[in-house]
Amino acid sequence: MADVSASETPPVVLPAVAREVEEFVSTAGWNQGPQLFALVPTADLLAQQPELAGELDPVSSPLTPIAQDSLPAAELDKALAGIVWPDVVRGCALAQEIVVLPPDAESELSEDLDDEAARQFAAEHPLRREARLVAAVLRDGSAACVLRLRGNVEVPEEVVEHPELAPNLTHALLETLRP
Repeated sequence: MADVSASETPPVVLPAVAREVEEFVSTAGWNQGPQLFALVPTADLLAQQPELAGELDPVSSPLTPIAQDSLPAAELDKALAGIVWPDVVRGCALAQEIVVLPPDAESELSEDLDDEAARQFAAEHPLRREARLVAAVLRDGSAACVLRLRGNVEVPEEVVEHPELAPNLTHALLETLRP
């Protein structure tokens, strides 16, 4: 196998992979559970599976996302805490649907609410927006996030990208990559 370290991955690759994962997941529509992807060097994948040579290009896509078994939505934090990736995996990405509130509505949340009560508040809030969040990380600590806000008759669909959209999630994903 090729010895490609995460630090050799160009910085523009991870945001492109996060977008690729979001686009792949979006083909199945909305109302999906969390989906986890291993990010492996395309060259390593081609070395093990040369029959994929017509489908994958290690130059234009140095990392290939590989879908993993489904994860439980209810205890995602516990599921992630139990994951340990083999060395061939250079990173990982998680796609999940969330509810986003505008800043004014978030200020209405009481700090006394437990997680379930906060979720209930968000789910019932009239200004809530459904969204799909993809967070991707590499072993070198780099992160990329893509957030697709679901559109409706009043508000168009919107895509936002920023590496710090979900710092707690990217931290949890990075922990799965620790030796």
